[in-house]
Amino acid sequence: MAGLYVFTGMALLISFFLDREKTRTGLKRGMMKLKKTMPSYLKLLVIIAIVLLLSEEIIIETLGQERIFLGLISSLILGSITMMPGFIAYPLAKILVARGVQYMVVAGFVTSLMLVGVVTYPLEKEYFGKRATLLRNLVGFFIAAAIALVTGIFYGEVGLG
Repeated sequence: MAGLYVFTGMALLISFFLDREKTRTGLKRGMMKLKKTMPSYLKLLVIIAIVLLLSEEIIIETLGQERIFLGLISSLILGSITMMPGFIAYPLAKILVARGVQYMVVAGFVTSLMLVGVVTYPLEKEYFGKRATLLRNLVGFFIAAAIALVTGIFYGEVGLG
């Protein structure tokens, strides 16, 4: 990560020496864009912080239900409204499986977690528009459900007949 900062700083210095006025104009425009997006970004960070306060016990309780399809629906919904990076989600998936949560339910949770962004909706809507954001989230939700069902079939948790 430090290398990226060094590279960016060097590129900025080279740009400044080549054309000071364009560099200043670019920095001003960048700051204006940052000021415009900062409120939405801060809201997103607050929501993420609240979601991360959910303990793994609550997630396990919600997903580890006896009725597998109820667990699947819960996992898809919980995954859609939760936001966490992959390096947290995948170890959590391992914990869920170790605690006896069905593979299909875990697949639904992790896949919807990565594909659907209810929490990021306000920021996404601002850049891509309401229609594109809704369409992307709906398609992501159905893809997550399909992946979960295929996983359930593969592991024998759901029968085909």
